Amino acid sequence: MLRTLPALRLPTSSSTAPRHLSRALNASLVCRQQPTSLQQRRGAHAISNPTLANIEKRWEAMPPQEQADLWMALRDRMKVDWNEMTLQEKKAAYWIAFGPHGPRAGDPPGEGRKVLLYTIIGSLAGVGIFGLTHLFAGPHPSTMNREWQEATNEYFKENKIEPITGVSSEGYVGKGQVQSGSEQHK
Repeated sequence: MLRTLPALRLPTSSSTAPRHLSRALNASLVCRQQPTSLQQRRGAHAISNPTLANIEKRWEAMPPQEQADLWMALRDRMKVDWNEMTLQEKKAAYWIAFGPHGPRAGDPPGEGRKVLLYTIIGSLAGVGIFGLTHLFAGPHPSTMNREWQEATNEYFKENKIEPITGVSSEGYVGKGQVQSGSEQHK
């Protein structure tokens, strides 16, 4: 911004302008040329102690706009040298940034018991549904008896199905398609 301003000629002691105007103009130009950190230091004032008192207990109950305002004030305050911050400001900034609130809050009391109880209830419901389904299911399909499965092995051998590793391969030792025991299922 200063590069775009035209160069100002300050009145010298021989000019007709009073000396105090010359000093005021010099001071205003010096303020404009200072880096922003000095301007921030002037603008960031300490936050009052009552505002920060018991922030750990009050934070969750504060309205979101008030939380945001306090955080912005602390953020502006943290831009200055931290040695100039009060101890309460440092503690409040740390607690707001890393404290156990919001998503970092701990589980409420009894949460583990509730999870265990619901897990047991869900498991028992699953076993109950499985049992009822089996109770009302029809008879096993005809392909689940031993004779059918042995006939399937013979069919595989006659038609040379799976000639490399299956029942029709040379020197095959195994059960093939037989999965059922010797007795027939219902």
